[in-house]
Amino acid sequence: MGCVIIGIAGGSASGKTSVAERLFAKNKSESIAMIRLDDYYHQHSGMTYEERSQINYDHPDSFDLKLLQSDLEKLKSGKSIEKPIYDYSIHNRSDKTEVIKPVDVIILEGILTFVEPAIRDLCDIKIFVDTPDDIRFIRRLRRDVDERKRTVESIISQYLATVRPMHIQFVEPTKKFADIIIPWGGQNPIVIDIISSKISSIING
Repeated sequence: MGCVIIGIAGGSASGKTSVAERLFAKNKSESIAMIRLDDYYHQHSGMTYEERSQINYDHPDSFDLKLLQSDLEKLKSGKSIEKPIYDYSIHNRSDKTEVIKPVDVIILEGILTFVEPAIRDLCDIKIFVDTPDDIRFIRRLRRDVDERKRTVESIISQYLATVRPMHIQFVEPTKKFADIIIPWGGQNPIVIDIISSKISSIING
């Protein structure tokens, strides 16, 4: 029958990664895996760091969606994949990869998880994490300063130039495809528990 893919989308710093990680942790076993859309950013080794830092990473064209689609189809058919790994510190893919074997449940999370119809159709359950814009910006600011060692000026510049307009153009419209909308992301434990129970029933059959 193949695996069940749970797609999780939402704006940058909406809490979608927290939701994905909590669902994964609650059901951690050999029968569940997590895939981050960010790992499928295109490889840009022929560009300098400065050039890579100017790429619009919030546009659908920045992702290798065909590779992601192919990998998901392989997992659905019971085949292993070699997933790329993205390194935020260099704005490029790492030279390392991760082998993901066939599992019962895959959690796929990323801002543009539902933008490509072929990938959207591979998702058996679609979740959109909905968080107010101002909260998302504050979270992103803190995250990028603390975890990705970026300057406040660069974060604000990127947010205004690409993050906000791309959210309005591409991310927000995909909310209509969701089966479930989670307000406040990881701060909504009741919904997470309900979805976790569904995952458990899939794994334990």
